[in-house]
Amino acid sequence: MGKSDFLTPKAIANRIKSKGLQKLRWYCQMCQKQCRDENGFKCHCMSESHQRQLLLASENPQQFMDYFSEEFRNDFLELLRRRFGTKRVHNNIVYNEYISHREHIHMNATQWETLTDFTKWLGREGLCKVDETPKGWYIQYIDRDPETFHRQLKLEKKKKQYLDDEEKTAKFIEEQVRRGLEGKEQEAPTFTELSRENDEEKVTFNLSKGACSSSGATSSKSSTLGPSALKTIGSSASVKRKESAQSSAQSKEKKKKKSALDEIMEIEEEKKRTARTDYWLQPEIIVKIITKKLGEKYHKKKGIVKEVIDKYTAVVKMIDSGDKLKLDQTHLETVIPAPGKRILVLNGGYRGNEGTLESINEKTFSATIVIETGPLKGRRVEGIQYEDFSKLA
Repeated sequence: MGKSDFLTPKAIANRIKSKGLQKLRWYCQMCQKQCRDENGFKCHCMSESHQRQLLLASENPQQFMDYFSEEFRNDFLELLRRRFGTKRVHNNIVYNEYISHREHIHMNATQWETLTDFTKWLGREGLCKVDETPKGWYIQYIDRDPETFHRQLKLEKKKKQYLDDEEKTAKFIEEQVRRGLEGKEQEAPTFTELSRENDEEKVTFNLSKGACSSSGATSSKSSTLGPSALKTIGSSASVKRKESAQSSAQSKEKKKKKSALDEIMEIEEEKKRTARTDYWLQPEIIVKIITKKLGEKYHKKKGIVKEVIDKYTAVVKMIDSGDKLKLDQTHLETVIPAPGKRILVLNGGYRGNEGTLESINEKTFSATIVIETGPLKGRRVEGIQYEDFSKLA
C-alpha cells in the first residue's frame, strides 16, 4: 500500500495517534515536533533543521530557557484564572489539564525541574496562595486585575450604603417611639415582702391607684381584717412556713446524700465521655501473633508486650523462645484467659483498669469482669468485648 491509500485502517490509526498526546521523551521542544517512536526521534535529531536549531540555542541558551519559562508560566496562570478562578485547587489537577493541550510548553524546557518547585515559586512571587497538605500542594490564584478590584469596591460601597439605610431606619423608629412616650410618666410598681415579727400583730393593707403596699403598723384610714381572719391567715402562714422549712430540710438531706456519690458519679460520667481509640496496646499484657509473614515458628504463638512505641507498635517477648520482635498491632490479637484470671481493660470506658474475668458469653463474643483497681473497685461490668481486654502477664 502506498501513501495514497487515505482510508486504509493504518492511515486512519496514524492520524488518530497524531492528534493525541505522545510520549514526552520523543518530543523536541526546540523544533516543537512530536515523534511517534524512538526511531522517528533519532531521525529527527540527525536532521539538518534540528542541527540548525541547536546551533541557535547554543549561542544564547538562557534566552531560550527564559522564553519557554515565561510562556509556561503565562499559560499555566491563564488556565488557572479562567478555569478555576480564585478557588483553592490541587496543583496536579491544573497541571494535568494544562498538558492535555497538544501544543503546550513542556516543563523540561523551563527553569523548573518539578511541579513542586514551580508551585513554590508561584508562592514566593506572590502570584498564588500556596499551602502544603498531606494530600499534596494546593494553590489559589490571586486576582489583581484592575477591573476585578473596581468591581469589589463597588460591591463594598453598595453593601455599606445598604447598612447605612438600615441604621437610618432604626434611628427613625427610635425617634418616633421616644416622641410617643414623651409626657407620659411611667411609674414602676414596687413590691415589698409580707413579713411579721409577731404572729399577734395586725396586718393592714393600703390600697391606692396602680400600687399596693403593706405595712405592720395600724392605721385608722386603712381597712383592717377581723380577728378570725387574722387567725386563719396566721395559721395558714405558719403551716406554709413549716412546709417550706420541711422541704428545705429534705432538700438539704438529699444534697448531703448525693454529695457522698459525687465523686463516683463524676468518674462515671468521665468514663462515658471517654471515646474509643483505634490503639489498644499496653505493656505487660499477653498477646498472640496472627500474621504468617514471620513463618510458622511465630504464627499463633503468645508473647508479652514489653514496650509500646508510638501507640501502634509493640516490642513483644516470646514466651516459648524468649525472642524479641517488633510488631504492629494489626499483627497481634488479645488473649482471653480462663475465668478467675487477672485481665487488663484495653479500650472503652474502663480503659486502664485491672480486673478479674468472671464469665464468658460465647454468643455475643463478650465477657463479664470485676474491677479490682481504682475508685470503681468491686464493680461488676458486663458486655466487655473480647478485643477490649487481655490477659495480664
